[in-house]
Amino acid sequence: MNNAVSLIKMDTLLKVLQVVPGTSVDGPGLRTSIYLAGCTHRCPGCHNALSWEFDQGTPMTVDELMAQIRAHDFNVTLTGGDPLQHRPLEAVKQLVKAIRAAGYTVWCYTGYTFEQLQTMPEMADLIPMFEALVDGPFVESLRDTSLIFRGSSNQRILRPDGTEADIYQ
Repeated sequence: MNNAVSLIKMDTLLKVLQVVPGTSVDGPGLRTSIYLAGCTHRCPGCHNALSWEFDQGTPMTVDELMAQIRAHDFNVTLTGGDPLQHRPLEAVKQLVKAIRAAGYTVWCYTGYTFEQLQTMPEMADLIPMFEALVDGPFVESLRDTSLIFRGSSNQRILRPDGTEADIYQ
């Protein structure tokens, strides 16, 4: 265990709805997607409305999730629900730190726009840890099944600095 991992609280609990290894719809290549409970955006037409309640899911530690990530050996996508609404947010930060320390990349889906996240001080140390952020609420009238890794045309795939990751557009 390297020093970065030793500083991570591996017993931190998250409410997990599902862990899906080997998926190809939540980012490039095969990935392990972790669905976290809770979302207040409640987008009409959401493909995962069962994820809206914060009290759903199974409590899992960062250590338990890391064991699954290592066993499947894929990069990771956080989705849900909205991972950036998970409470405590510190649990998400601990998980992302552990994932990155183990050498995996992390994509995150959120109903917030990048611009909204920039006004939230608690996100300042989390956003830079993502390889990509898929931002914005799902808008049913903008639904577009031709888009890669997004459900509606208002959603963007962004780098942590807010620039579009145009390779996926």
